[in-house]
Formats: sequence, structure tokens, C-alpha cells
Amino acid sequence: MQISDSHTSTADLTIFDWATGPYPARVRIALAELNMRSRVNFVSVDLWKGEHKRPEFLARNYSGTLPVLQIPDGTFIGECTAITEYLDALDGLPTLTGSTPRDKGVIHMMSKRAELELLDAVSVYFHHATPGLGPDVELYQNSEWGLRQRDKALRGMHYFDAVLGTQAFVAGESFSMADITLIGGMIFANLVKLPVPDECHALSAWYDRMQQRPSVQNRVSMSELSFAV
Repeated sequence: MQISDSHTSTADLTIFDWATGPYPARVRIALAELNMRSRVNFVSVDLWKGEHKRPEFLARNYSGTLPVLQIPDGTFIGECTAITEYLDALDGLPTLTGSTPRDKGVIHMMSKRAELELLDAVSVYFHHATPGLGPDVELYQNSEWGLRQRDKALRGMHYFDAVLGTQAFVAGESFSMADITLIGGMIFANLVKLPVPDECHALSAWYDRMQQRPSVQNRVSMSELSFAV
């Protein structure tokens, strides 16, 4: 593991991730939206070398997944949704996870749907029906299952196309954690060359808009791109 580009001395949080990964992208976008990048020290965990499956990393996160947040008291928080909820609550004025019970419920629901119907489905396709991270990391693959999940991801794209045909953002009229989760799914789909169906005009238009957000454009620094390929 190596530390990526340094941040200011005010950094009091540590995030273990892989700069160009689609799941780490979710937390990096949230940090940028919350203007909290200066508070974070990033530690790179090399997915291609399987560092996330080694005992020293599993001691931080049992599931062996990225990203993982370490907070000042030493607690490790895994899972993108949990990390985002923690970050969004730090200043007491949540903007990404909802400020009312209704908004919190709808945002969490739509974020979970974006995980189940697209992001996680693309992940399974990548790990099972493509070479994935290579034979040293992919110790078991089921191609049939991977292809079924690819088809699920395409159905998910149609679902979110219908949603975005009636509203500006995934959970309503404001940008939220649900949009960030769907962005992660779209990033992953692009990485595995799974195109958005031509008829999904609303989804494509939404994603074009999302890619214009500075938080999405600048989630990875140039120095990180030099090693996170």
C-alpha cells in the first residue's frame, strides 16, 4: 500500500481506496460535493495486486472491499453508503442523504436500487464473465452468473431511464447520494464497455449532466492517475 498525493495538515480522516475504482469514486464525489477533500489522507490499496484481500487489509474491513474510512478515534467504516452518511452528518447539515425523514427514506431507497440494479450487477459481470482482476485475484468465476448479471444491469439502465424521464435527479429534484451511486454504476459500466442502450435517452442525458459536475470531473488527481490504472 502507498499513500497518494498529500493533503493539507488539517487532514483528520484516512480513506483506503484505489483512485480509479468505481466504488471509491462514490466517496470521492461525496467528499468533493461536501468540500471535504482537504480533511482526507488517501492510502492506495492496489486492487490488481489483490492487496484488498490480504490479512492486513482484512483486519480493517472484513469484506475485503474498497473504500474504507478511518475516523479520528480509530474506527474503520466500510461500505460507501455508510461512509457517505457519516461524512454528510459531520457538520450537522446533511446535503446528500436528506434532511427530512421522507427525503432520507427516498434517497436511501433509490441509492440501494442503484446498487442492486446496476452497480453491483456490473461488478458481478466484471468479476465472473470477464478476466476481472486476473487469475491471482479471481479465484472463482461463474461465467453464466456473470452474464445474467450483465443482463440485470441493462434492465437497471432501463429502469433508471424511466425514473429520470420524469425528474431531474435519481431521488427527486436535488442531487443526492442516490445520484452518486448511479454515477458509480455508470463509471463501472464504461470500464467494462457495457454501453447504455440507445433508447435510454433520459439516462444518457442525465449522465452527460453529471459528468459536468466538478466533483465528478476531479475525483482523481493527475498524480494518482500515474499509478492507478
